[in-house]
Amino acid sequence: MFLSSVGFSIVIMSIWPYLHKIDQTADASFLGWVIASFSLGQMVASPLFGLWSNYRPRREPLIVSIFISVAANCLYAYVHVPAAHNKYYMLMARALMGFGAGNVAVVRSYIAGATSLEERTGSMANTSTCQALGFILGPVFQTCFVLIGEKGVTWDTIKLQINMYTAPVLLGAFLGILNIILIITILREHRVNDSGQQCKNTNFEEASTDEPHILQRNIDQVAVVATNVLFFVVLFIFALFETILTPLTMDMYGWTQEQAVLYGGIILAALGVEAVVIFMGVKLLSKTIGERAALLGGLTVVLAGFLILLPWGSQLPKVQWEDLHNNSVPNTTFGETIIGLWKSASERQNEPPTGCPVEQAWCLYTPVIHLAQLLTSAGLLGIGYPACNVMSYTLYSKIIGPRPQGVYMGWLTASGSGARILGPVFISHVYTYLGPRWAFSLVCGIVVLTITLLGVVYKRLVAFSVRHGGIQG
Repeated sequence: MFLSSVGFSIVIMSIWPYLHKIDQTADASFLGWVIASFSLGQMVASPLFGLWSNYRPRREPLIVSIFISVAANCLYAYVHVPAAHNKYYMLMARALMGFGAGNVAVVRSYIAGATSLEERTGSMANTSTCQALGFILGPVFQTCFVLIGEKGVTWDTIKLQINMYTAPVLLGAFLGILNIILIITILREHRVNDSGQQCKNTNFEEASTDEPHILQRNIDQVAVVATNVLFFVVLFIFALFETILTPLTMDMYGWTQEQAVLYGGIILAALGVEAVVIFMGVKLLSKTIGERAALLGGLTVVLAGFLILLPWGSQLPKVQWEDLHNNSVPNTTFGETIIGLWKSASERQNEPPTGCPVEQAWCLYTPVIHLAQLLTSAGLLGIGYPACNVMSYTLYSKIIGPRPQGVYMGWLTASGSGARILGPVFISHVYTYLGPRWAFSLVCGIVVLTITLLGVVYKRLVAFSVRHGGIQG
């Protein structure tokens, strides 16, 4: 999970300049499709790899999926070679990267099958910690590759350009190969039941000979669907917060695009470090109060974070009266916000005035969100999000029980991918036309409904073995 996360996050900040360099016809709208294609690919692949892992050794879908990611990284490094339609090759490469990332479902399924109920929360938290560290360190490595420069070096024999844009994906391909070697040499099929007793593994038919009286029981599908919804909302909320952070700070505080991206990046990096701490701490907390209570507490903290983010008081933000485009949501797409990172020095000299553009009517009457509010809200989200994240899919794996969980984990991963697509779309449109008060009020409403849903199904969110009397809860 760590190597895969690094391989993904290491290319994020270089997508736009590379796309613009290889194909001048690519615009910000197409950039949005390139970014979204990863989640779309993962959403399609997750159930497929999960189904595969139910009936075959898990190393097979893992190796194949990582090989697809390696091939996609290599394609990404060569998209400059075709004479035309380069942007579509990049779109294909990113979609294939997402398709390969569908192996997250297999990893979670493996952990669920290889751990007892007592071990599972800690193992899931450790996995999330490794994933979070990968997402934090990836952009750091990307920054180091900037030293190579745009020109870099060219290996003419194989038409390979090694520069600040291609070096990250080549490292990602190398990490993928390293991952495959580790899987072949170290990973062993291992399955235990919820009590920790060794079982046969690989598929349902073999497993059923060990514990037929348990496997004949039905999974609580209401709890399964409810947990999918809870997981979707958790990722939906964090995705929309990441999306709105840059335009919100530009509109509220009059920051330039460079300032918004820099300070926003620092905030998100701090949240990543905070998440690592929370992932480790939640293991101990869940042993004391249980996963359900930890999930409820996390959602409550998230709700508090968005309540604090609501505009209060009488001070208004600085308004940009001219008919200018400062890359805030109403005049740009998410892709255009990314583009601003790579403006030339001459373009920066002509940077337009900052502030909340008058085209957004709400700028004239909506109170400013103070920086202290934003930082406090971000800190609370940094506590609530990781707790909800790991608790939701830990509960999910326990609800499913001793059966092979590949397909179920595939659907859970797919719901998370869908949330990362829909969250930014939702917040950008509501924020643009109605402003932060309506946007964050609606988010608060969604969280309240989610807490209500959790309350309704609270007693059903129990481990399969506990529900059917195999283990005392």
